[in-house]
Amino acid sequence: MNPHAVSSDPATTAMAAMSLYRCGYSIQNGKHSANLKNALEFLLKEIENNKEQPFITQIRGTQIQRKLGENIDAVLTLQFLNQVAETINDKELQTRVEKGIQSCVDKIEKSSDSSGKVKGAGWAGVLQSSFASSSLEQASKNKNIKVDKEKLDASRNYQKSKYNAETEEVKAEDGAGVVLYAVSSSVRGSATEAKEAQEILEEGKKTGKIEKDAKLTTENLEKLGVAREKAASYTVADKVYKSAKVKAMQEDVMNGFGNNGGEEFLSFLQTGESMVVKKDDDWKKWYDNVAGKLIKIQNQDGSWNGHHCITSPVFCTATSLLILSIENDIQSLQK
Repeated sequence: MNPHAVSSDPATTAMAAMSLYRCGYSIQNGKHSANLKNALEFLLKEIENNKEQPFITQIRGTQIQRKLGENIDAVLTLQFLNQVAETINDKELQTRVEKGIQSCVDKIEKSSDSSGKVKGAGWAGVLQSSFASSSLEQASKNKNIKVDKEKLDASRNYQKSKYNAETEEVKAEDGAGVVLYAVSSSVRGSATEAKEAQEILEEGKKTGKIEKDAKLTTENLEKLGVAREKAASYTVADKVYKSAKVKAMQEDVMNGFGNNGGEEFLSFLQTGESMVVKKDDDWKKWYDNVAGKLIKIQNQDGSWNGHHCITSPVFCTATSLLILSIENDIQSLQK
């Protein structure tokens, strides 16, 4: 799959390039390296040519933008650039990539409202906001990139707010009324905090600061030195993650809109990546289930396409490959 030749919009190009990276290819050398270089150059030029614009591209009205949101190009391009930044040896190219990352971060932050929702949402805008949250999260790990912590926290809280762990109520109004889109976003938005909270608790048990059978509660996290507000946020994240993950893997929920569109593929990807991030062994159960579904609906030529909304074969094939090759990225996702 040539990510530059088959697509002229940044969102689809970024997805195709990410799928090749996860399948083991890179811009450094080997098969598809020329294609990946072309894709990277295309994305960087789009960013550089639109520095003063609200979006990274002048290409407007794409199917992906209508369904996911006006800024989905910046969101998915940021994910790809985050991935690429760790693999580049050329200093000049590294500088361009990091400037591209910062530009995407700035545009996403400017387009986010006080609730953490990315503006200009499409039909299933909750997915745009969810991928924005994980993209900003990843960018914040780069010491050369400035990410507004308050914006990131608001983004996480927005995702968590879509699911009530006590009542199992899903707020799906920002996800076209489809439970799958909202609940998979809640799982992804809570995974990192849930992992951090669990690690703090386990370290406290190991060092004897707290009882061996202590549960993950706000009070226990405070005993371990976590500020009350953060401890409360951690506790909510843990509850949301544990409950929403189960909901997201229910067969009736996984049916999504009724058949598979790009939004369904993206939701499956979010659920799986969340469990890998959380170091949750249930990701293997998720993988067996979703991989089986994907194989059943694969086209004879090896591709996938959506049957509603996001139908693009390139976009859907790239997302399916990201799902099927997720094991290749376990270390990166958990880092």
